[in-house]
Amino acid sequence: MRGLNGVVCRGCWVALLAAALSLAACDVKNISELEEGVSTEADVRERFGAPEAVWDGEDGAQIYEYNRQPAGHVNYMITIGPDGRMAALRQVLTERNFAQVKPGMAMEEVRRMLGKPMKVTTYDLKRETHYDWRYLDGVNQSDSKVFTVVFDTDLRVISTMSVPDPDLDRNR
Repeated sequence: MRGLNGVVCRGCWVALLAAALSLAACDVKNISELEEGVSTEADVRERFGAPEAVWDGEDGAQIYEYNRQPAGHVNYMITIGPDGRMAALRQVLTERNFAQVKPGMAMEEVRRMLGKPMKVTTYDLKRETHYDWRYLDGVNQSDSKVFTVVFDTDLRVISTMSVPDPDLDRNR
């Protein structure tokens, strides 16, 4: 999908954007068809498919991760209670969740809170690993940002930051 110069071609970018918008539209429809306390695990799987990951929740609940990275701006965590019914559906890439990421947290805790990142980059000389998630800080595509968590060699949080999405500057 990259041209000879290594840059994503304009047509490919349009195709990626169309796919992301289509997925977002499907998510809105699928979410509207689910009801907390009523919808079952089978209902969730019918609308969203197999989860990216399944996490153990409290009191025997399971948390299904539905990742929309790298092209999307959301990650969903859907809690299935011990009774097999959907207890909660949350979009987790939010400023509120980002504020809960603190120095010293383990990578696994962050991963469980935010879902799979869109990109993982290791900087050997700095002895750091960066996890990036794309999210919207508003309602428009131009509000796209990237939240980064910086981990040390023990995969513990050193710092976090949010920056405007660099893909916006590249017309991607």
